[in-house]
Amino acid sequence: MEHFVVSARKYRPQTFKDVVGQQAITNTLLNAIENNHLAQALLFTGPRGVGKTTCARILAKMINSEGDISEEEDFAFNIFELDAASNNSVDDIRSLTDQVRIPPQVGKYKVYIIDEVHMLSQAAFNAFLKTLEEPPKHCIFILATTEKHKIIPTILSRCQIFDFKRITVKDAKDYLKYIAEEQGIQAEDDALHIIAQKADGAMRDALSIFDRVVSFSGKNLTRQAVTENLNVLDYETYFESTDLILENKIPELLLQFNNTLSKGFDGHHYIAGLASHFRDLLVSKTPETIELLEVGEDTKRKYLEQSKKASQEFLMQGINLANDCDLKYKTSKNQRLLVELCLMQLASITFDGEKKNSKNFIIPASYFINKGITPIPVNLPKINEETNHTPLEEEKKELVEEHSNTNITDVKAFQVKELPKIVLKQDKRPSGLSLSSIKAKKEHQIKQLDVVMNEDDLPKEPFTETELIEAWKQYTEELRDSGKHNLASILAMDSPKVQGTTINLEFPNETNKVELEKNQYDILMYLRKKLNNYDINFSITVNEELEKQYVYTTHEKFEKLKEKNPNIDILRKTFDLDV
Repeated sequence: MEHFVVSARKYRPQTFKDVVGQQAITNTLLNAIENNHLAQALLFTGPRGVGKTTCARILAKMINSEGDISEEEDFAFNIFELDAASNNSVDDIRSLTDQVRIPPQVGKYKVYIIDEVHMLSQAAFNAFLKTLEEPPKHCIFILATTEKHKIIPTILSRCQIFDFKRITVKDAKDYLKYIAEEQGIQAEDDALHIIAQKADGAMRDALSIFDRVVSFSGKNLTRQAVTENLNVLDYETYFESTDLILENKIPELLLQFNNTLSKGFDGHHYIAGLASHFRDLLVSKTPETIELLEVGEDTKRKYLEQSKKASQEFLMQGINLANDCDLKYKTSKNQRLLVELCLMQLASITFDGEKKNSKNFIIPASYFINKGITPIPVNLPKINEETNHTPLEEEKKELVEEHSNTNITDVKAFQVKELPKIVLKQDKRPSGLSLSSIKAKKEHQIKQLDVVMNEDDLPKEPFTETELIEAWKQYTEELRDSGKHNLASILAMDSPKVQGTTINLEFPNETNKVELEKNQYDILMYLRKKLNNYDINFSITVNEELEKQYVYTTHEKFEKLKEKNPNIDILRKTFDLDV
């Protein structure tokens, strides 16, 4: 059986040109070597698997080979690698400083690569300070660490620091594609992209995942095989979830989430991925930001298609809801319910309650005519079989008879009213009416009467204040009989006073005035008909002094009774009573 070498070792870069995603650092080091401007103490810092140790080894070989690395040359005697995790004592550093004094046997420089330098103890750091600050001319120190903040400032100040960045998804994917071609593996673009994303900026992790997935799927690397082996949620899951959310299909959405959980995925991972999916859709809506979408070409087309279905307002609300659920997930006692509630809220963003009850709407006849359909009127006025008239015609006839003693000159006013618009039949439902609509209806009734008869022909018979008060009392009694006790009580507060055809009313507060104004059209119609004078109008004022006449507290009631009978106060004092 042939010995297998993992890709991370087999394809480890041998020159700075092979290093992936660190062009700024490699160019700086190359120029420093060419211009003889290389510092004697370098600190390479950054996340794991981004090339710190690899660059240190390449640099160590290049400074001894005059810029050209030959495979025949071996400078292993000049390169010393020290693992600070296991050699972190003061004695280890003292042994190192003793070796530094000895010049190299081959080449110009002795290079000391100290990996995980942050693991050195405080005493070891202090013992290393003097040597690091003034090393011999033939010695160069390269320190590597993933946690720069753990290194004491005195060490940092003596080093030239190079910050290695995370490798981008695009760079990692391109390098994986190169390795797949080298090994003769057919790999889908989306499959390599998922591996690069899973590696989270570490090239060594990407190569390790690549080896694992190749062992699972063989020479044909598909997106489905990668997602199955890595146990990651596929893009298709989030595309399907978003479609269900936009279509307000809450039951199907909850079933899909349950299916996701049954596959072993965590709800926290699902909702965080959904928020990222909404972010990617938002990025896809603008051509300028499409570069921020780190996906394959096929997946990018799917994002562009779905982004057209979702509005920017929906995506912003969706990101806020999903992010809020993400923050509350760890502290929630019922985590599944939290995610399900978030999904229901997401599916309700674009929900319009009117869509479910859209059968009850008015369609003008012109719509059917344009479509070539003969409209069938529904809810049209029925003809009375006895009189052979519609209700509108009977109403017109009653109005004519009621005002038969007046001179009606405008005959055209009694034309048949326009038939109502065609309404699609549905179960009757109560409709809400505002105060403004009621008022407008009353005004319309007055205008209808004005349309029917000319203003000059309306009756204007004189009347006395006694007749007015009598009609006023009759209307008040009719209100009480019909159950409108509140309005009847307000009318009974003041007796109307006549000044010409204007009825003057005075109330103790604004509330009574507003209530009367709301019902003044019905009152005016009654009085005009009763007194046969259509010039009658209201003049309503508020006099807050009148409110003092009405007693509310027990003391006010007692004072009122004492005014009527002073003996009540004598009775209270005699028996020492409290009010």
